Amino acid sequence: MNIQEQFEKIGGTFITPEIELRKKLSKIKAYIFDWDGVFNNGSKIGDEGSNFSEPDAMGLNMLKLDYWLREGKVPYTFIVTGEENKSAQFLAQREHMNAAFYRCKFKVKALERICINYQLTPDEIAFVFDDILDVELARSCGVSFQISRNANPIFNQYLEDNKSCDYRTGHTGGNFGVREVSELIIGLTGSLPNAIETRIEFTGDYTKYLNDRDLIKTVCEPVV
Repeated sequence: MNIQEQFEKIGGTFITPEIELRKKLSKIKAYIFDWDGVFNNGSKIGDEGSNFSEPDAMGLNMLKLDYWLREGKVPYTFIVTGEENKSAQFLAQREHMNAAFYRCKFKVKALERICINYQLTPDEIAFVFDDILDVELARSCGVSFQISRNANPIFNQYLEDNKSCDYRTGHTGGNFGVREVSELIIGLTGSLPNAIETRIEFTGDYTKYLNDRDLIKTVCEPVV
């Protein structure tokens, strides 16, 4: 069973054909993740924020490890969200992501800052998102992945008709959609078995990866 068949079997939708998606991903040096509806189902209680799952966090770590094994450096990773969320900042700092940008109502502003600060171009950046306020950023990046939600079929069709994303997950936010995206990217660009074995051994290359990863100091700041 090939990669496309494996992910279609769990409900994933390839809006961009697998061969073309591989080509797009070959240019990627950075990953932006929305927060609400991506790492969780978007539910909140007042200003307490929203949560994340460890399987998604492991997917993020494996995505970075696989890139490091192929390229010899840690990819740039960011959270870009419209609200200030302590859980998002906690995860970003724990996983040594480059930045968690918040209060970002027009997310393309964060893309502009990222491109300037990290010497990147939009086609070198992938974006993982879920909803309407993310569309302009999704259109601006080199690759975009929509976290599925069956409650908005017209929006889903809009994204397909306007080619505003490349892949829609079979799993929803809060139900390991980030893990699905991470494994798909690794499957199309690297070797998940190799990354798994490196993580299991923990010493050697994984220690070197951790040393490089842990040098990254996470920036947490608003983009207004």
